[in-house]
Amino acid sequence: MSAKPSARALGPLASVALAYVTTTVIVTVVSYRAPEAYAATAVGLVFLGATWLLVLRRDSAQIRHHGLSLGGLLEPEPLEPTRLARSAAVALAWALGCFAVVAPPFWLGFRMWAGARGGFSLSAALPSLDQAMGQLVVIALPEEAFFRGYVQTRLDEVFPKTVRVFGFPVGASIVVTSALFAIGHVLTIPSPERLAVFFPSLLFGSLRSRTKGIGASVVLHALFNLLSGALGRGYGVHP
Repeated sequence: MSAKPSARALGPLASVALAYVTTTVIVTVVSYRAPEAYAATAVGLVFLGATWLLVLRRDSAQIRHHGLSLGGLLEPEPLEPTRLARSAAVALAWALGCFAVVAPPFWLGFRMWAGARGGFSLSAALPSLDQAMGQLVVIALPEEAFFRGYVQTRLDEVFPKTVRVFGFPVGASIVVTSALFAIGHVLTIPSPERLAVFFPSLLFGSLRSRTKGIGASVVLHALFNLLSGALGRGYGVHP
């Protein structure tokens, strides 16, 4: 899928390594030191702060190059409602389409992994508006902005080659980003099961590459987190 990085590519690779290690160390410390009720928010702010320092404080061309425009929402220029609505519709369509395909086997896999044998409580499963917005804005957006926006884009410069799997691009940059994403999850909560986020991360990365932005991956990331939580509450088990 990729050739050995050239000497010219070592610059982006070194910058990504430095940014990832620095951000991950800060995120890990914050996740343990912050009060539990505010830990997720604090971690999200660290990811957003890192992304701002690395990309968002720069011009619109760089923001778009890193897939961070969100229909112009994060660009310094005046917002164009038509462009924003079109971008949101495209991102939502991609996310919902992928969710419709992946959610049923995810549900079955969850039942097997959690050993859920009893009935399912829909009233307990339904998330509140606060939970939905928290997953979208506090967790999915910051993580996707840093990993799919910054890290994957920079790694694309080192490992540009991809192959198509069912029409979705997959390359070394997506695989490496997903591995880094999984490692970060284990560092904040030391459980081997957390490494499983590597697999949905591949889809998030492929969506970012396919759509040229992080909007679809942000929505799908939030939907998967909400589904996992809903299944845990519905079956009365911890996800």
